[in-house]
Amino acid sequence: MNFPSELSYSKTHEWVQDLGGRTARIGITDYAQHELGDLVFVNLPEIGDEAAKGERIADVESVKAVSDLVSPLTGVVKAVNKEVADNPELMNSDPYGAWLVEIGDISDHEELLGAEDYETFCEEEG
Repeated sequence: MNFPSELSYSKTHEWVQDLGGRTARIGITDYAQHELGDLVFVNLPEIGDEAAKGERIADVESVKAVSDLVSPLTGVVKAVNKEVADNPELMNSDPYGAWLVEIGDISDHEELLGAEDYETFCEEEG
């Protein structure tokens, strides 16, 4: 498994990339895509939608199951990755390049883990 140190991680297996200016990108982790299997569909929010910490913001569908993407941040959806919407398999081949949503005007966030702590969390969970 790959856990880039420049990212933060949620216990619901989303990664967060701080873009500065109260803006961040969110995607699913390598662990999540591995557990889900081949991803075949992603349902993304609309630009301007509210994101609420701990609430569903999108969902991903694999050959195994449909899983919610839980927002670790509260803010407003500023961008969605249309390339991933058209090619969901990118989440399997490049989980850290295949971001799903960009959240701006961040006003709250859950406690996020660093790479080492997230790796330990995954080992304990698996």
